[in-house]
Amino acid sequence: MKNIYTKYKEIINYIIVGGLTTCVSLLTYYLLTFTILNPNISIELQIATIISWITSVLFAFFTNKKYVFESKNKFNFKEITSFILSRLSTLLIEMLLMYLFVTVCKYNDKIMKIVVQIIIIILNYLLSKFLVFKKKN
Repeated sequence: MKNIYTKYKEIINYIIVGGLTTCVSLLTYYLLTFTILNPNISIELQIATIISWITSVLFAFFTNKKYVFESKNKFNFKEITSFILSRLSTLLIEMLLMYLFVTVCKYNDKIMKIVVQIIIIILNYLLSKFLVFKKKN
C-alpha cells in the first residue's frame, strides 16, 4: 500500500485536496443559495458561483502548494498570479456551464454544480501541474 501511495502521491493528494476544495466550494454555494441568494435569478446564480469560487481558490492555493505539489517557494508572485489566472479561466468555464445547464436547459442547479465541479477539478489539476507548480529541471 505504501508503494502505491509513494508512486501516486501527487495524484492521491490532489484527489484529497481537490475533494476538500470541492467541499468548500459546494458548502459556500449551498449556504448562499439556501439562505440569501436565489439560483433561479441568473445574476444571483452567478454571484453564488463567484463567491464559492473565491473561497475555494484561497483554500486550494495553500493546500495545493503545500500538500500536492510541495512547492518550496516562500512567496512567489508569479506562482500565485499564475494560479489565480488559471483558476479564473476555469471559473469562466464553470460560469458558462452553470448558465447553460441551469438557466438555459433548466436542470437542477444543485446537481449541475456537482457535475460541473468534476470537470473543473480535472482542468484545475492539469493547469496547476503543467503551468503553476511545474517542477524545475
